[in-house]
Amino acid sequence: MQTKSIPYAIAILCLVANAAFAQTKAAEPEPDYTAAFNVGVVSDYRYRGITQTRYRPALQAGFDFTHKSGFYAGTALSNIKWISDYSTTANNVKGDVELDLYGGYKGSITKDLAYDVGLIQYAYLGNTLSNTGGGNVYANANTTEIYGALTYSVFTVKYSHAVSRLLGIFGSRGAGYLEAAANFDLGNGWSIAPHLGFQKVGKTANTIYGNDQLSYTDYSMGVSKDFSNGLVLTGSVVGTNASDKFWTSSADNNKFLGKAGVVLGAKYTF
Repeated sequence: MQTKSIPYAIAILCLVANAAFAQTKAAEPEPDYTAAFNVGVVSDYRYRGITQTRYRPALQAGFDFTHKSGFYAGTALSNIKWISDYSTTANNVKGDVELDLYGGYKGSITKDLAYDVGLIQYAYLGNTLSNTGGGNVYANANTTEIYGALTYSVFTVKYSHAVSRLLGIFGSRGAGYLEAAANFDLGNGWSIAPHLGFQKVGKTANTIYGNDQLSYTDYSMGVSKDFSNGLVLTGSVVGTNASDKFWTSSADNNKFLGKAGVVLGAKYTF
């Protein structure tokens, strides 16, 4: 009987050791910060429903830093074409690269309610956005916004407020963008994300360009697949009700830049 009890004693000791190891592993401290790079490609770069690349592909990259306290910062890079699209001065128009710089703080109010506040600058490197035909009503395209968001469960409402001109549009300081979005997890890495936004450009800008020529609503419905190895594939239907008299490409026979379309993308984070 004593000999037979030895294997049972060993088995019990192994179970105790495994439990102790699991508790030790679970108790590992949260890292002070995380840092991640990402690279990707999209079939069309859309900003609030308006194409930034004249319906052509864009290469993109970024970096994100997150501290366990809730502070975060990051940057994103993409090629664009919209500055040459909007400029009537066709010669020597520059600004084919967008560099976004942002930072903020995220926290929780309750178990299911979280908030996010921050600042972002959309910088268009070396841009020479202008419109001499309209009395130089455009200026530096660089745009700075402050923003705040509330997330409850899978639903998010966010407001962004321009503290500079919006994309260089004269009279657009104080423009606001209100958006509502959701992210539904379907399992196995699949999710769907509906989005609705309203861009209000401002009274002064509308006085210059005509009442509500610039303000518009945009929408999208996205589907994504996360492969759990850093790779995420996306597909979205995107569109707007923007004015086809203003949001056009002077460099491409006044083509409307806010029409509905499908946008495909791939992003790898490491």
